[in-house]
Amino acid sequence: MTTTPAGRLRALARAELTLIGRSKGVLISALFVPLVLPFSVSVSLDEKALKGAGLSVGVVILSGAIGFSLLFAVYSSLVSVYAARREELVLKRLRTGELRDAEILAGAALPPVAIGLAQCVVLALACTVALDVGAPAAPQYALLGLVLGIPLCVALAAVTTVASRSVESAQVASMPMLIISMLGSGTFAPLEVMPDKLASLCELLPLTGPLTLIRGGWSGELSSYDALGALLTSVAWIILAVFAVRRWFRWEPRR
Repeated sequence: MTTTPAGRLRALARAELTLIGRSKGVLISALFVPLVLPFSVSVSLDEKALKGAGLSVGVVILSGAIGFSLLFAVYSSLVSVYAARREELVLKRLRTGELRDAEILAGAALPPVAIGLAQCVVLALACTVALDVGAPAAPQYALLGLVLGIPLCVALAAVTTVASRSVESAQVASMPMLIISMLGSGTFAPLEVMPDKLASLCELLPLTGPLTLIRGGWSGELSSYDALGALLTSVAWIILAVFAVRRWFRWEPRR
């Protein structure tokens, strides 16, 4: 019986969703952390500085909330998923069938990506109602940021597992990306309120481009030049991450 790529992806995604449902650690990281952390950011925000940059507390919290969803629901949970399936020899067995490498990685990523997207929608609606954020002034930028951020986090998750020997070490390996992105990519504080030299450096971080587009999409304060820079930086990171996955991703446990 001949199967289609879409059918194979659906079957793999259903199986992966069942496995994720049995992992309490992944569920907590994917479902609850992104919903709790964003609102803890508000106490550290300087409203006057934000107004001077053309931003509001609501817009910063909203973009930060989406950043947390990308980092925890997609990136962090996928690091655990890829490492666990590798150590359980699931990836190795899947490669012996008709599934292609890209389909295996994409199928495993579909449930976390779906959870992340659902969270982004819920958080956007919650911020709109609770913080009076309003509709995005430039929705094309916000959508573009999300479209770029998801595959970037998926690819970076696969890359992160290269340096790990177990699920536990994979989680440790993911911490630098989480900490750097939270502190420097605009999740806790937007680049607009950082010193110029620090902001210029943080612009080069992987998740900065998508979050800049998302935040600028809601605020309407993002120029075409800055949007193009965020786009190019994001695309460059995606290309680099995909190359690293193709070159170094491990399908079998390290001995």
